Amino acid sequence: MHSAAKAYGQVAQQIANPRELEARLLLKAAARLQHVREDWEKDRSDLFDALLYNRKLWTVFLTSVTSPDHEMPAPIRQNVANLGLFVMNHTLDIQRDPRPEALAALVNINREIAAGLLGQPA
Repeated sequence: MHSAAKAYGQVAQQIANPRELEARLLLKAAARLQHVREDWEKDRSDLFDALLYNRKLWTVFLTSVTSPDHEMPAPIRQNVANLGLFVMNHTLDIQRDPRPEALAALVNINREIAAGLLGQPA
């Protein structure tokens, strides 16, 4: 029972600040993509998994900001949705024509959004 309470407490801490959780997930996705980019010549076996992780994350963001009852102002929601659509299209481009330099845009977007969520300069 003690371990269940401990696990619940850890999850509750994460949920207590959803902006921080979102930022951490974006930074994790950026790190995975950056790792693939840096090791491109040696090993790019994680490319499609890293792209899939990032795409799933952005799918959640897109679903959230396009919900009519989302609390964000409409112009900000539209900007996030536009970024999400760019991420999706750019991901498809990378899958069709894999190039390490193409990953930079996804890494930068994730890091910039994470910095904004954390209230820090990028």
